[in-house]
Amino acid sequence: MPHDHDHHGHHHHNHLPPPGEGRSKKILFAAILNISFTIIEIIGGILTNSVAILSDAIHDLGDSLSLVTAYIAERQADRPADAKRTFGYARFSLFSAFFAALVLLVGSTFIFIEAVKRLFAPEPVHAEGMVLLAIFGIIVNYLAYLKLHGGHSSNEKVLSTHLLEDILGWVAVLIGAIIIYFTDFYLIDPILTIGYTVFIVWHVIGGLKEVVHIFMQGMPHNFDMKLISGELMKLSNIESVHDVHVWSLDGERNVFTGHVVVADNLPVAQYAEVRSAVVGHLSKHNIVHSTIEIEPAGSCPGDDCGLKS
Repeated sequence: MPHDHDHHGHHHHNHLPPPGEGRSKKILFAAILNISFTIIEIIGGILTNSVAILSDAIHDLGDSLSLVTAYIAERQADRPADAKRTFGYARFSLFSAFFAALVLLVGSTFIFIEAVKRLFAPEPVHAEGMVLLAIFGIIVNYLAYLKLHGGHSSNEKVLSTHLLEDILGWVAVLIGAIIIYFTDFYLIDPILTIGYTVFIVWHVIGGLKEVVHIFMQGMPHNFDMKLISGELMKLSNIESVHDVHVWSLDGERNVFTGHVVVADNLPVAQYAEVRSAVVGHLSKHNIVHSTIEIEPAGSCPGDDCGLKS
């Protein structure tokens, strides 16, 4: 039997603020801090002859480019849906997150190679200058991190992760500089750089996988299909749920489509109540857009009819 499209419901919720609301200002603040400090850092890295500081300078340069791209992307993400982009522009932030991850991977590879060279040919570094730059670096990156920490979008998560890594990196540089100051063990500089670089790459790859997962319209990690379907079937008059698809626009806002099967004898007039109950429940799971088809138990034509998704 064909689907009865009269029972097809379409809903859009706005329980969350517009994608870029408030975020672009936070990212701009972090970008200004990062760009200013990157300039100081490059000069300081050259003066101290520290590959660890230069490695973080390149890392911060990548972060600065990523933050500027993120700012532009979040501004675009504020734009409402239109005839060309019916789901809006929220995914602009994903492009920025993807770009940020690639920049860090390329930069980290370059620095890793340079650090390995220094393992075989250690060079003296200016420990006092490293200590001052490390303290300054911890303060600057912590201020930027505070601005972005707690964000829910993939863009904010990737960028805040970068900044947290910068803080940890500067703590490592500070410890290394103190060791060099008292021992003249210059080999600690490339050793720290290699360890820091491996740490960065490990976390960046994880963030990159998450962005690709969203681009591929994968199931949101915070969405349990069996659990949600089971909860929906506990709602009044619902017998089963099938043909369910859930994906995320930007890692924060989810989209849902599904078929809800009700009893054959349920009056059509009550379908709206069922749909409203489903929409209300889905809104608790950051579903901002849902397409729900209500089907009488005897009218479902597919092989998956009656299956509890």
